[in-house]
Amino acid sequence: MKINNLLKKVILAVALGAFILPANSEEKNTEYSFYSGKFDFSDEGKVTSVIGIQHQNEELNRDTFLGNISPVTGVMLMQNSATYVYTGIQAQYKVGKLNFNPSFTPGFYGEGNGKNLGHIVEFKSELQLTVDFFENSEFGLKYNHISNANLGDKNPGANSYMLNFLKRF
Repeated sequence: MKINNLLKKVILAVALGAFILPANSEEKNTEYSFYSGKFDFSDEGKVTSVIGIQHQNEELNRDTFLGNISPVTGVMLMQNSATYVYTGIQAQYKVGKLNFNPSFTPGFYGEGNGKNLGHIVEFKSELQLTVDFFENSEFGLKYNHISNANLGDKNPGANSYMLNFLKRF
């Protein structure tokens, strides 16, 4: 529990630091997303808090027939010591100041004292909606579902929602 409180403080400090970092006119190519919310909100017995950070290098974006696609990597830390480390792809669609980003990210889940998701390999499907907040910053919501696609003996899955703040450096 004390480790999770420390991690929350570290992520909060980094997120607040992102607000006060001076913006310059150079093009920003690295994006960090800081988020917090509820993990497994649809299972009343297992719902817990989650914090996380995600990285995207915009120099690796590619325009495809599906739109603009880029790699993302991140980690989710749950209050019950469960963790999910992932990497995958994210699409980017912009309409004015509104941004829609669906993603698919396979990863490794460590149960800790949390919910048994049935396998160490899990797959996260996510929908993210953000609004351009300040120059080089976005604020929004995300929803995801984590599942092992029946790789394990059981596949209960987990649904989560989070508030997120994105900052380009």
